[in-house]
Amino acid sequence: MRGRRILAALAALPLLSGATKPVLVPDVSQRRIEIIYSFTGAELLLFGAILYPGGRVPRRPADIAVVVKGPSESILVREKRKVAGIWLNAESSRFRSAPAFYAVATSRPIGDLVDERTAAIYELGIQNLQLSPADAGSPDKARRFERGLIDLRQRSGLFVEQPGAVEITDGVLYRARIRIPARVPVGAYTAETFLISDGKVIAGAVRDIDIAKSGFERYVAATAESHGLAYGIVAVLLSLGLGWGAGMAFRRF
Repeated sequence: MRGRRILAALAALPLLSGATKPVLVPDVSQRRIEIIYSFTGAELLLFGAILYPGGRVPRRPADIAVVVKGPSESILVREKRKVAGIWLNAESSRFRSAPAFYAVATSRPIGDLVDERTAAIYELGIQNLQLSPADAGSPDKARRFERGLIDLRQRSGLFVEQPGAVEITDGVLYRARIRIPARVPVGAYTAETFLISDGKVIAGAVRDIDIAKSGFERYVAATAESHGLAYGIVAVLLSLGLGWGAGMAFRRF
């Protein structure tokens, strides 16, 4: 009974505010994810409600796509070739703004929701990411390196597509789970929610997520950034000390 009252209250909001278009009310289970030495990944829950004008859910409810993305970075991709039995670096290509992590979950396959142009505008789908190649090479070369970068990130679990992973209840409430891998980079992320109907994005909303190191890992990272020379010297001395200690231990045995 309580759940029905909440749904009724949510559905009535657009009527009270005079809204003429559907409104998204999204949220995420964690606004901040802390990485410590034992971090093995996290599961992020994205959920919310769709508020229709007048509180009336259409006969054909809209679809939902959620995208977790960030942070953008400049990356150099190198191509290796085997020469005389040895793998050597050959051509390379730089991308100006490739997301370090990208995951999209949808209520149906992206191809069933929007056309190619709309998918490209909103970057819905791994193949529609705007990676911004910095090299003025041939289109064939750019596509080859884009495929290489996407393949590397997919195998690392950093680029993910989850069609059908968004659950919509009564055409109003939605939720989706996205796995954050252990190797995810730190930085500022966004969780974008898109409401899609008849092949068009009719509403959108964004929530910010911060992924940061905590505890000893945070101290080491901050030290390396603020005192790079001292950090390097200490790291070298520590490596030498551990190597010497290991050598002495083996001599005794």
